Amino acid sequence: MSLMKDLLERPFDQAITSKYTAMNGVIYLGIGTLVLVWPGMVQTIFRDAAFVGNEAALIRVMGMSVMVIGWLYLFSGLSGGRRIVAASVLDRVVLVPLVLVPLAFAGVFPHFLLAFAVLDPTLGIGAWLLLSRSDRPRLHSATGTPSL
Repeated sequence: MSLMKDLLERPFDQAITSKYTAMNGVIYLGIGTLVLVWPGMVQTIFRDAAFVGNEAALIRVMGMSVMVIGWLYLFSGLSGGRRIVAASVLDRVVLVPLVLVPLAFAGVFPHFLLAFAVLDPTLGIGAWLLLSRSDRPRLHSATGTPSL
């Protein structure tokens, strides 16, 4: 099947930024899977308040969302594009803390959300540093194709 062949294709020699993004994807896939399978980890590991209503289902949805983000980071990293690394920095450094920190301060699973509000921007800043230190492919002036 072509879809499976495309998914399992061996990546080319990747830049460090692509490897880092793919590694972040694996981390997010793992964390998301853990949260999806074991929503009680919010109380066990982060010592947040017990669920009162259907919060466990919402935590599972968060786990699934983190898994999807991990899946996309993994395969975006394997694709080798610099743009995905740059785009991921903005949402991780700005959007995630902007949403999660006020929720945590409002008492919504404060330890759990603050952990994500620290982890995600930290990994995003790591990507930003690697991106700023890596060589940008230069375009050949006559053809407009990348040259090294």
